Amino acid sequence: MTRYHARAVRDGKFWFITVDAVRGATQARTIAEIEPMVRDYIAIVESVPASGVDVVVDVELPKNARVHLEAMNRLRVEAADAQAAAAAESRAAARALKNDGLTVREIGHLLGISHQRAHQLLAA
Repeated sequence: MTRYHARAVRDGKFWFITVDAVRGATQARTIAEIEPMVRDYIAIVESVPASGVDVVVDVELPKNARVHLEAMNRLRVEAADAQAAAAAESRAAARALKNDGLTVREIGHLLGISHQRAHQLLAA
């Protein structure tokens, strides 16, 4: 399978798409249409079956949008890390409370969760 790299840039109402190593260009109306249009374009220009074409598309966005997307992705990673740390602390707190002799119901109440969830934390 041959891999092709395509670059899509917004041009008015359409996405203008160029493909490295292939002359010419194509266009798509939506982002969802980009990959199938590129695949069909390459198949026609290169006289190869579309199923044998692997496409990697780089969508070029305006700088201000890229800045926000990068910040969003960074914050999502930080949120996932914080969620994992909070879950670990919940388990540790449940174990510490159990070791101090509290019941599962009491642990649940102190952690703000059901006693069933407290039991799951202790079992983990």
